[in-house]
Amino acid sequence: MKKTILTVVQYILFLGLGIWIIYHMLHQLTDQQKHELGNAIINANAWYLLPVIVIGFLSHLFRAIRWRYLLETVDLKPSVVNTTFAVLIGYIANLALPRAGEVAKCTVLAKYEKAPADKMIGTIVAERAFDMVCLLVIAAVAFLLQAQFLGTFVMAKMGDFQTKFENSKTTLALLGLVAVLAIPVGRVLYRRNKNSKVGRFVTELSRGVLSIVRMKKRGPFLLYTVLIWAMYLLQLYVGFWCLPETAHLGVATALVVLVYGSVGVIVTPGGIGLYTLLVAQMLTAYNVAEVPAQAFGWIAWVAQTAVIVLLGLISLVAIQPYNKRRNGQAELDKA
Repeated sequence: MKKTILTVVQYILFLGLGIWIIYHMLHQLTDQQKHELGNAIINANAWYLLPVIVIGFLSHLFRAIRWRYLLETVDLKPSVVNTTFAVLIGYIANLALPRAGEVAKCTVLAKYEKAPADKMIGTIVAERAFDMVCLLVIAAVAFLLQAQFLGTFVMAKMGDFQTKFENSKTTLALLGLVAVLAIPVGRVLYRRNKNSKVGRFVTELSRGVLSIVRMKKRGPFLLYTVLIWAMYLLQLYVGFWCLPETAHLGVATALVVLVYGSVGVIVTPGGIGLYTLLVAQMLTAYNVAEVPAQAFGWIAWVAQTAVIVLLGLISLVAIQPYNKRRNGQAELDKA
């Protein structure tokens, strides 16, 4: 009971944070800027949203196929269609309550595949752990590709120390030093705090990643992991073409925006407010004016959320009749 109350309180707090961010962003704009923001969103080239929707669906489909490889490690082989339905229903459940999606997709898949839900929980932990590692790797790659720019941007935010890090070699050297020191320091901190909440989280993270490393079909699993993140990246890159102010931005910029946007999705429910703020801030660092930067942030967030809601609702409606026909056909085949 206490855990449920704590979860609800956390959800309300982070949802409140997202709503406050939205209010703060709009409050900072003048009436003229608000008018320009509305016009920029309305006049965006909607034709480019069609491939964004298709790419978004493919990312969810690839995630479902990848999950099937994890489920095979616990002797479960659900159909691709049911697994995709379950993943999409899990996404829409996460919009209502963070982490409810993991329970929802296991419950739904267990119901229609007549499999024990408890056997699926471990695969969810492994998947989340691996995705966290992937995000950290992508963040490191993004920083390396944009080292000079990001180093200058971060130092500019910090104020007077900017001039010390304008040279990309200095930034890369600093990054290398931090990476070298992080391993021994991290090990010492983990050993001292392995029984704490953070320590147990790190333990579960490492177990999840190791279970994937040891799986038999890790090749296809890693392939679909690359495809998933490639779809996320492609969504943003194609989305840039919706606005003339962002159409010139390249893949490297989309990679940096992907990392920043992912942080927003992790912190606030569905990324509400914070996703748009972080994406807009990063785009302004690439010399995109504040209004079109915010406009793109809103367009990207609304498009991604709309895809989840639409596909999630379709899955909720379609999963029962699909399985009714499927089971009926199975009975005919037996006869």
